[in-house]
Amino acid sequence: MNPLSGPGICVLSKKKRFHFFNLFLKPVLYNIPMTDRLTASFYAQDTVQVAWELIGKRLVRLDGDRRIAGMITETEAYRGEDDLACHCRSGRTPRTEIMYGPPGKAYVYFVYGMHWLLNFVTEKEGYPGAVLIRAIQPEEGLDLIAKRRNGRPSKQWTDGPAKLCQAIGIDGGFNGVNTCKPDALIFVESGTEIPSALIRKTPRIGLETVPEPWRSKPWRFVLTGPNLIHPPGK
Repeated sequence: MNPLSGPGICVLSKKKRFHFFNLFLKPVLYNIPMTDRLTASFYAQDTVQVAWELIGKRLVRLDGDRRIAGMITETEAYRGEDDLACHCRSGRTPRTEIMYGPPGKAYVYFVYGMHWLLNFVTEKEGYPGAVLIRAIQPEEGLDLIAKRRNGRPSKQWTDGPAKLCQAIGIDGGFNGVNTCKPDALIFVESGTEIPSALIRKTPRIGLETVPEPWRSKPWRFVLTGPNLIHPPGK
């Protein structure tokens, strides 16, 4: 399904959702194949399309000789200077310059004086856009994630954008990193194509002060299914 056309909301019974999970997601969660890194051409697409297609891909952070990784389960799209929820609504600034490209760079910024958030720059160079990674399903490096999340329940390890940055060790030092280069310490691997019936589309979160129509743009994508936001086997 193209996320740019129609509401894109599929309502399935609990039984059907469980069937889709067993058919499509269990192989991802339990086999964890190592696949190719995404290239700049992937990120150069329309931002909303990238946000949709990132669902099911694998976010990877290399930490010494260890991999910390998880399947992306929630994203939000921000694009253009006319999007009043986007950081680029005021045009180019030292902070937002990175959003104008090239595509595939990491855009990492600090909020509330305490949290880092991870985005991937999108669109063709010169047009601003980025996808916020809001949640992942932990798959690798679970001991490191547990340590960084300091004894919190596994369901709460990576179920928010700031939580996942803490869990996998992302901070401002990664801002501007070209994630498509072979020596990058953070990147996204191709995962599995998720059936559209398992992807829920909603308005973006936390935009109470943003005027319409931007407040209600359905540019948040969430993977649905049983047993998500858990380590495998937990």
